[in-house]
Amino acid sequence: MAEAMTIRPDVGFIKDVLKSGGGDLKKCYQCATCSVVCNLSPEQSPFPRKQMIEAQWGLKDRLLADPAIWLCHNCGDCTSRCPRGAKPGEVMGALRNQAIQHFAAPGFLGRAVSSPKTWPLLFVPGALVFGALALWAPKEVTEPREFANVFPLHVLEPLFFLISGLVLLAFAVGLARFVKALRSAGANGAILAGLIPAFVEILAHKRFKECGKEKNRYWGHLLTLWGFAGLAFMGTVVGIGSMVGIMHTPLPFWDPAMPVESILKLFANACAAVILVGGLILLGDRVLNEEKRRTTTYFDWFFLLTIVGVVFTGILSEVLRLGEAVTAMYAIYFVHLVLIFALFVYAPYSKFAHMLYRTVAMAAMGKR
Repeated sequence: MAEAMTIRPDVGFIKDVLKSGGGDLKKCYQCATCSVVCNLSPEQSPFPRKQMIEAQWGLKDRLLADPAIWLCHNCGDCTSRCPRGAKPGEVMGALRNQAIQHFAAPGFLGRAVSSPKTWPLLFVPGALVFGALALWAPKEVTEPREFANVFPLHVLEPLFFLISGLVLLAFAVGLARFVKALRSAGANGAILAGLIPAFVEILAHKRFKECGKEKNRYWGHLLTLWGFAGLAFMGTVVGIGSMVGIMHTPLPFWDPAMPVESILKLFANACAAVILVGGLILLGDRVLNEEKRRTTTYFDWFFLLTIVGVVFTGILSEVLRLGEAVTAMYAIYFVHLVLIFALFVYAPYSKFAHMLYRTVAMAAMGKR
């Protein structure tokens, strides 16, 4: 005889899912088409049919501790085949949004990043920080066309390392909460042992490539991911090198007397170009497709526009520096710094966090 189960719907959670992009959730009538057509859904525990009914019932704790919501890549196969137009892919995306908010530390930042009402306010802290830096920080004596004349590197670089440390701490707390929820829900996979295989699989975008619909999104995500990883590596190396006095920024495009610095400069520009191409593919996918344009949420737009804005303003400020358009150069570089600040500070609460939560979820389920 089946064990009886008491259902305690969380009505507030249902409303949050509806507002986060799952507005067609209630159209689902459990035909299971979504689970059948999904190339990523495992036979032993198929999704998203189960998650759709649990979301309709408002089973918040079950859903947020369910690693399966992170195995979905919202490739559109289930949404395009759904006979009721319930958009299961968008519902799964809304559930991931809710999970990030739920596990976020501090919680108010998770809610702020997910709300379009707070969008203008998210850029105010960065604008204040870099505005104060430009006005009052002790300046370095440099050549006329260098950014350090307004934004001194001896302050900028330690500041961004401090921000990175705080962001890593926020990620650690959020992921620790997520792991605790996974364990309480019965996920018994060896998470630590599974992290490296899961991370390698994500870097290769192997599962993303299995999606049958919207193949261009595979390249958009892959290029953006690898370009960002390259820039993060280069920025860390150059930042440390500059702080210890063995490098000086801006690095030269090519100087035979500085071959290492020149190679790093070329590598950074190549990574920026890769991100820009990937970001434009993803933007085009949303803007040119009427259905995607209508269903793409603010949560998606915020991260994508911020990372594209970071790369575009970085390239533009570099071009202006080479063209000796000093006033415009400083203005664009200020915007560039504000966008970088937003990208980093809000990483644990934006779609940036998907990679780490998905890695942990895959490790917990023993995915390889």
